[in-house]
Amino acid sequence: MHSKATGTPTPTASAPSTASRRSPVPLDMSTSFAGITLKNPVMAAAGTFGYGVEFEDVVALDKLGGFVVKGLSREPMPGNPPPRLWETSAGMLNAIGLQNIGARAFLEEKLPILEKIPNIVVIANVFGYSVNDYEETIRILNEGEGIAAYELNVSCPNAAHDGISFGQDPALLRELVWVAKHAARRPLIVKLSPNVTSIPEMARAAEEGGADAISLVNTFTAMAIDPETRLPRIANVTAGLSGPAIKPIALRMVYEAARSVQLPVIGMGGISTAEDIVEFLLAGAVAVGVGTVNFWDPCACEKLVDALERWCLEHRVESIRELIGGLIEP
Repeated sequence: MHSKATGTPTPTASAPSTASRRSPVPLDMSTSFAGITLKNPVMAAAGTFGYGVEFEDVVALDKLGGFVVKGLSREPMPGNPPPRLWETSAGMLNAIGLQNIGARAFLEEKLPILEKIPNIVVIANVFGYSVNDYEETIRILNEGEGIAAYELNVSCPNAAHDGISFGQDPALLRELVWVAKHAARRPLIVKLSPNVTSIPEMARAAEEGGADAISLVNTFTAMAIDPETRLPRIANVTAGLSGPAIKPIALRMVYEAARSVQLPVIGMGGISTAEDIVEFLLAGAVAVGVGTVNFWDPCACEKLVDALERWCLEHRVESIRELIGGLIEP
């Protein structure tokens, strides 16, 4: 099956091959990073899975390795005006503007529901426009139970430094991570922006600041124009590009980051098939984030878990961990 709009394969469930039924291989799908164990490496990426509770009647949340809730800020944010989404030929532009209910409301309204679901790993994505914003948001979230880790979105503009993104300046990133790490009572993942000259340099800055893991990539800055009206397709003019179009670049960046630091790496960017997941694991990721595919198939993450299991059985992979960093280089 293919997405009508994007032409990208939609993960579907199917019976194991005859070979795998005849020769079953014990399979360990678990992976871990920063002291957190996932039952499998498939996580729903921030901004594409709401707060998780929106999917509980559609997806077996406990089947996923984990999921990252949409970005949380110290105070509620209304986001950008519409239009905020535009589908491209191989992906999607979005300029939602990090709309969210705020960290306190998340603790009061969403987290109690998630706490009732057994065997799930919940990671809270955090953002702000100053170092103090990040610090205070983390301190609020520290009060909640059932959050496994924090993921810092460092693609936000720093209001105190002419709007430059925290993720584009190594010194700013190092300072932010250091402050966030000292405020956090849980492991800290830093989500790197791809809109930089050197991903290895930013990965090292996150490591030096004290990050427990890094995730990458966030969306690429892009835009679209309506040739008939001559107006931008997105009210914000520029937006973040995600989906299959970015996968080859994202894969290269994960490969570079994994070889630049000792930190565990969570890879993401255009994943829509089991083979995509395997590629990111071979490039050095210990787990993956699945994003844009959730928009055209809300059950995509769950289907990808099944598809990855079938792939491993068919290729006689006994542990998902044997794939991590397994790229054979010429």
